[in-house]
Amino acid sequence: MISTKTIQYKLPKESLMLVQEPQIRLFEEEFKISTKKQFIGIDFNQRGYTVNDKVDLIIDSKIQTIGFFSGAGGLDIGSQLAGAKVISSLDFDRDSVATMKANKYFAHAAHFHKDIKEMYAKDYKKILKANNPEKLILVGGPPCQPFSKAGYWVTHKNRLGSEDPRNMIGQYLRIVEELKPDGFLLENVESLLHPKNVQAVADLKEAIDKLGYKFIVYRADALDFGVPQKRKRIFFIASKKGIVGEPIKTHGDELEILVNKNLLPHERVIDWIGKFDSDKYFEEEELTTGKTYDEELKQIPPGQNYFALTERSGHPNPKFEANKRFWNFLLKLHPNQPSWTIAAQPGPWVGPFHWNNRRLRVPESAAIQTFPEDYHFVGTRRSIQKQIGNAVPSETFKIAA
Repeated sequence: MISTKTIQYKLPKESLMLVQEPQIRLFEEEFKISTKKQFIGIDFNQRGYTVNDKVDLIIDSKIQTIGFFSGAGGLDIGSQLAGAKVISSLDFDRDSVATMKANKYFAHAAHFHKDIKEMYAKDYKKILKANNPEKLILVGGPPCQPFSKAGYWVTHKNRLGSEDPRNMIGQYLRIVEELKPDGFLLENVESLLHPKNVQAVADLKEAIDKLGYKFIVYRADALDFGVPQKRKRIFFIASKKGIVGEPIKTHGDELEILVNKNLLPHERVIDWIGKFDSDKYFEEEELTTGKTYDEELKQIPPGQNYFALTERSGHPNPKFEANKRFWNFLLKLHPNQPSWTIAAQPGPWVGPFHWNNRRLRVPESAAIQTFPEDYHFVGTRRSIQKQIGNAVPSETFKIAA
């Protein structure tokens, strides 16, 4: 359960001192500014939750899940938050498997550090016998490289077992065919439904249908499910008994809330990461001082990117030309808005950056992905950043499930 505690955040005016006057005025209009104080006061709700102290809540569940491509456990956490006990996980990355093992929340599960191509139904025989699920669900987000090549997911066994090393969707469906779960979930990037992938997606749908499952294809933005982040993904949700309806959104923008009073406003990023902006959480790697674009970063208002330093935005001394760089170049968070997508392997000047002109700290990135506050990650900072960026936000899957 997500806890909430309201306090005041103090945004130092010093962080904004290099922003152009017309641009900073637009930002300041959102807050009651006191000229006497050296900070902007922002009331925020400390949002977060823990899991390692709540293992007993799911240990006896007979609705059970086996995870594939588990990574640091985003889908797996979501499964257990939704009441489905995770009895096994699998990933090819050593640090990700170590992360899963490091958390009491998954102490009851068997964790495999293997390639899915090496796993078969027989490898789960003892696990299934010991747990005796009444309903079994498989969850996974297979790597997505081979979309442009048609025919990967035709249900003939030779095609499902394609030797192409990138064909993890085929391997996932092979496991589905062998284990015959009551249902499964397949998560992937939104670009899977790009027109260039029409044939590949048609083959995937045909494969799922021939395996005997009813399914829906659902486009989800994590933002609409209580995650403080814009993150669009595709979910294939399949069941032997069929699917009734779609996941119900819990959050929306102002116009959506006017139409549907049951929706909550989209989450603000400050509510999830404001608590981590203290010396207690300082990381040496967050600093940009003296680096290539340090001065330019300081000149960008919260909620904007390098466009703020272009002629198009009316900057008196343009540093860049609009549309000549990636949109997330020098992209900076706005405390009152959701975050943009957290990337697994961002470039050195790819955002989102903190509004205080620094890179995000590990607990901040984890919170934006709605990982629990007490969740333990294993590995170097780079490895942990990759684990966090590759994950499915747990709150998205909990509600979608």
